[in-house]
Amino acid sequence: MIRSPVTILCAAAAGLMLAAPVSGAERPRPDVRLKAAAEAAKAGELQLLGQIVNIDSGTGNVAGGDRIQAILTERLTAMGAVVERVPAEAPGLPANLVATFTGKGKGRVLLIGHVDTVLEDGEAARRPFRVEGDSAYGPGVMDEKGGVVTGVTALQLLHDLKRTDYGKITYLIETSEEAGSTGSRKLIERLVREHDVELNLEPEYADTLTVWRKSSANLVIRVHGRPAHAGMEPQNGRNAADELIHQISEMEAAFPRSGDHITVNLTLLKAGSRSNIIPDSAEATLNVRGRTLEEMASVGARARAFAAQPAVPDTTVEIDYSASFPPLVANDRVLRVAADANRARAEFNGGAYRLYGNGGASESAIADAAGTPTLDGLGSTGSGAHTPKESLDLTSYSERLYVLARLIETYGAKPPAR
Repeated sequence: MIRSPVTILCAAAAGLMLAAPVSGAERPRPDVRLKAAAEAAKAGELQLLGQIVNIDSGTGNVAGGDRIQAILTERLTAMGAVVERVPAEAPGLPANLVATFTGKGKGRVLLIGHVDTVLEDGEAARRPFRVEGDSAYGPGVMDEKGGVVTGVTALQLLHDLKRTDYGKITYLIETSEEAGSTGSRKLIERLVREHDVELNLEPEYADTLTVWRKSSANLVIRVHGRPAHAGMEPQNGRNAADELIHQISEMEAAFPRSGDHITVNLTLLKAGSRSNIIPDSAEATLNVRGRTLEEMASVGARARAFAAQPAVPDTTVEIDYSASFPPLVANDRVLRVAADANRARAEFNGGAYRLYGNGGASESAIADAAGTPTLDGLGSTGSGAHTPKESLDLTSYSERLYVLARLIETYGAKPPAR
């Protein structure tokens, strides 16, 4: 679930050292065979990507999600994975896919990707997968089907090169991330505890890695009033929509809509049933993001305080405040994995990633909350996620593939310190 970047972290502002590009004698030597394989894999990646992009899989599209999982199951099984379809933990969702590879080493590596999108049915037919120049287009191509395919291909490279120096590699492909992982939360919490490191295939912007993310939550405000005929006796009604507007105005005055810390934004709104009836019910959903749990708690507390003092007499206000993901913090565990990713990129082309954070949310926050080393943003790069202009940058595809495969192999051989 990627969002536009809030800020690029710098050493002076956040205490993070950004690796500089290396060249000449300082540049570490690449794994020549793996690099060649990564560079040769693009055609196969694009073929698989086109298959799954051309299948609608908005969160809750069970048939589409199942079709994609069947395609991926066939690919992963052919590599020797034991694949399990784990039923969703909430109704109306496709099953999650858990593929497990067993090797000869000791490290336990968890990959997480998601195949659900925020898009409506019919989008695949309206704008099917296509490649133009150095970009690929289609619904969900960046967020996150490109990353899911990168994960599958990285495992294929290691399989083809007979790299088995790992204890276990588990690939979770879930189906409800865009809804806060409502169908996989317990599964994720269990898997992150069972592994030494979690590598997340969320999309990323060019030359960057995500080392912090905001927590996310939905604040639902429900107002109950009294109906009345809107023309003959409106004075007898108690307008729930009026009170809802008041509640929203209070929240918008109290919290900003953008910025590095708390943000509160109206995303859903409904009221009434007919145009000639004073509405006796109204409901709004506000999306809340924050850097810390304390920030998130302050929003709920303020909303409940406003709800206790409605402006429209004889109306009542209910608050439903539910968190989706905790925050991902740029701590030592995260930064050590980011440093290893930068070493892998230096091997590939001498470059280095910038470390940044944003208001999006992902499963990596769950891993970090469990104390498991993690890194986000290891999927494909591009722009326009969640919009009709969504695109994937093909110029960095081989590089990202190499970096992911190297991290899997590195941690499979020697797990990171917790």
